[in-house]
Amino acid sequence: MTTPRVQSTRAAEWPDVRAQGCGLIRAAGVAGAGGAGFPSYAKWTDLEGVDSLLVNHQESEPNYYVDKWLGRAHAETFAALFDVLLEEAFDPIVVSAKWKDRDEHVRDLEAETDGTVIPPNELPLDRDEESGVVFAYTENEYQYGMESVLLKTVDGTVVGTDLPADHGWVVQNTETLYNISRALSDGEPVTHKYVHVSGDVARDRFLEVPIGTPASELLRAAGRPPEALPSDAVLADGGPGWCFPVDATPADYGVCKHTNCLLVLDGETVAENTFGEGRIDVLEEYEWTDRAVETEPTATLEPPRVRIPLATNPEPDVVEPAEPAVEVGDRVAVGDRIATPSTDGISNPQHASIAGEVTAVSESALEIESR
Repeated sequence: MTTPRVQSTRAAEWPDVRAQGCGLIRAAGVAGAGGAGFPSYAKWTDLEGVDSLLVNHQESEPNYYVDKWLGRAHAETFAALFDVLLEEAFDPIVVSAKWKDRDEHVRDLEAETDGTVIPPNELPLDRDEESGVVFAYTENEYQYGMESVLLKTVDGTVVGTDLPADHGWVVQNTETLYNISRALSDGEPVTHKYVHVSGDVARDRFLEVPIGTPASELLRAAGRPPEALPSDAVLADGGPGWCFPVDATPADYGVCKHTNCLLVLDGETVAENTFGEGRIDVLEEYEWTDRAVETEPTATLEPPRVRIPLATNPEPDVVEPAEPAVEVGDRVAVGDRIATPSTDGISNPQHASIAGEVTAVSESALEIESR
């Protein structure tokens, strides 16, 4: 049974989400941080057709802690955002995490939001009977991190060839929603990304890095500089169960808004575990759970240069690249808009992630050096 929503004092100074939310999210350049990189504003263009928000807090990869850490460290931020969204856009808001992570990683968020808890054996839930913030916990299944599988598990929705919005849902992962919160409350553009470095490295790392940070800088931070890599080593972008080979040198590959992890993998192992469309699955080939990992960011890198891609979605012909708004030799500060959305199709602006001088402009990327 639904209950009347109460205006929260935490929601008083936020913008009108229905009228301004889509524009603010786009202006900040928010893109799917869970691996897809799809411009997030596209999911918020028509809120009249949706009534429910699903927060994908699953983080199925065994070496991922970005979302779990954000939920703990910024529980009050999410609670304030949920107050606003419940008042203006969605009811219910469903946060779905794994039951095994509840005690260590989700209790703070539960307490801050005063959410209803639904254990795995009580799913699927009945959307029409729920209101406010709901924590829908699942068992520990890797596949539950996939949007379509999670929706079916949480409330029985079968997406098929449709979009979640066709069934009344907006789905966002936790880091994406954190960036949306900053865009709505303060107009903050996305300039940094939380990234893991793992695999055949001396030390697993959890880092905050400017968008466009070269993979070479991440490797050095993990004690495995590019010059020390074996000739058959493969760099992959993504998690152990779902990653793709990097098709550039470590110096030329910049962290994207969708990059969660940079993996160093053995070439022979990759060859034996590559599947359709080049996806690599080495989930069972390494002892991921036996590794010493960092469960919160331990450093913020300050690279001497960045290479910022103009399209953050890895799928071609889906998202149009932004159009450069700067020239070689221009000076920029962190947060300056350096590329404007294309007038064709779905497209995001891009922003400077370090202060310095623009040193290269191409159809696919902009480079900035700290000078």
